Amino acid sequence: MTKIQRALISVSDKTGLEKLAAALQELKVEILSTGGTAKYLKDKGLSVKDVSDFTGFAEMLDGRVKTLHPKIHGGLLALRGNPQHQKQVKEHKIEYIDMVVVNLYPFEKTLLKPDVKKEEIIENIDIGGPAMLRSGAKNYQDVAVVCDPADYEAIIRELKEHDGQLDAATKEKLAAKVFTHTAHYDSAISAYFATQLKPGAEETLPDRIEFRLEKLQSLRYGENPHQAAAFYKETGRSNKYDLTGLRQMHGKELSFNNIMDLEAAWNIVKDFGKRKVAVIVKHNNPCGVAGGDSLAAAFLKALAGDPVSAYGGIVATNFEIDADGAREMVKIFLELTIAPSYTPEAVEILKAKKNLRIIELPLNPTTGVAELDLKKISGGFLAQVKDTRTEETELKVVTKRQPTPAELQALNFAWIVCKNVKSNAIVYTNTDQTLGIGGGQTSRVDSSEIAVLKAQKHGQKLNGSVVASDAFFPFRDGVDAAVKAGATAIIQPGGSVRDEEVIQACNENNIAMVFTGVRHFKH
Repeated sequence: MTKIQRALISVSDKTGLEKLAAALQELKVEILSTGGTAKYLKDKGLSVKDVSDFTGFAEMLDGRVKTLHPKIHGGLLALRGNPQHQKQVKEHKIEYIDMVVVNLYPFEKTLLKPDVKKEEIIENIDIGGPAMLRSGAKNYQDVAVVCDPADYEAIIRELKEHDGQLDAATKEKLAAKVFTHTAHYDSAISAYFATQLKPGAEETLPDRIEFRLEKLQSLRYGENPHQAAAFYKETGRSNKYDLTGLRQMHGKELSFNNIMDLEAAWNIVKDFGKRKVAVIVKHNNPCGVAGGDSLAAAFLKALAGDPVSAYGGIVATNFEIDADGAREMVKIFLELTIAPSYTPEAVEILKAKKNLRIIELPLNPTTGVAELDLKKISGGFLAQVKDTRTEETELKVVTKRQPTPAELQALNFAWIVCKNVKSNAIVYTNTDQTLGIGGGQTSRVDSSEIAVLKAQKHGQKLNGSVVASDAFFPFRDGVDAAVKAGATAIIQPGGSVRDEEVIQACNENNIAMVFTGVRHFKH
């Protein structure tokens, strides 16, 4: 280990900096610094040498050029044990720099500023900072490189314990952190410029995708106790309306499965827009969805669709949870509730359930935002544009009988729910309530039978109901099953080679059928 004799400090985030610099000064380390950082340290009464005095070259171009100099990078990159390097260092009067403390211009934070100008974004692309970090990290055997204020305390402690020296393992760990940090920084800049392109198909699905994730919390375990898990958020974007922006108001910590179910439930309530609904989800599938003038009414109708499956499920709503609704919710065992807001009385009622997780998350006023939906497979990912489509503008009535206005309302309701059920999906509803849901089966006939079975089991009348199918009926047996159950109207994408046979079955039974021309598979 070699004692640190000279450190270069240039930071945007000055958290904890005074304490680190004071510790370095106490250990007789010479401190070099630039611009605002130098002024900050001098104002704190610390001894600092300006980089311009060290290099003999003044800062220029509004501070764009200040550390891009051979005396800086030579001092960082020179191998202390290399005779040729030592000779050149002496020849060019370069002095070693043993520590670099740098964090970068706040590029991602700048992106999130309201009404930020492009010029300000560009000026927050750091050049000298990443260059110094990478130079120091490349030569980590001789240079300690620090990019995270969270590491200051441990570094101070180790320096004091070892008379101004850092262990080789510590230096290597710090270097690894630097390369992760600069890679993340560069990918954020790359992603920003990608957003400036006109969003054609090529730009929507680019040749390269870089992940920029930050761990929010470790989870107790994954889907099962033997699987480690953590919750990450995307950086460089507003998380106000995403699950990563949720506020937990009560209850034990979230689990992996909780978050997966939250995603499924929140997608459904978002799909209904301003139409008030309550949704009950279990194992990533809705087991009940209903609308109503009050939360209590909507919840009770959603619960009636499948009260058995609702046990241990989660409840999501796109409007405020009030006291009356909360009183109904606490009558059964639920894992969590999520809503845009709660009345104070509702929160107190729900808190009576010790382990019930109470989640608050505002709804995004902008619907149908295009983003990539990624699926992990072994060795890679599949990417697609997220399915945010809920309203089909070209509904085509293909039967002799036209659907009534009430049937059209029910068909729209059923279609939105069906979109969010695992394929193959069959959903029976009335105008504002699910009556029977069948999904996740290898056969559409099986899904239909399960949907009818669930409705019958829980006393739901299917006479006069409508049915939605996420994909076309390949045979008329799907229509025959719907007729037998009591449905009077069907909504489906169409597109089967046997469409005429299916249409004929509807006409024979005076059933109205609407084609959407759009499929909503959910694997």
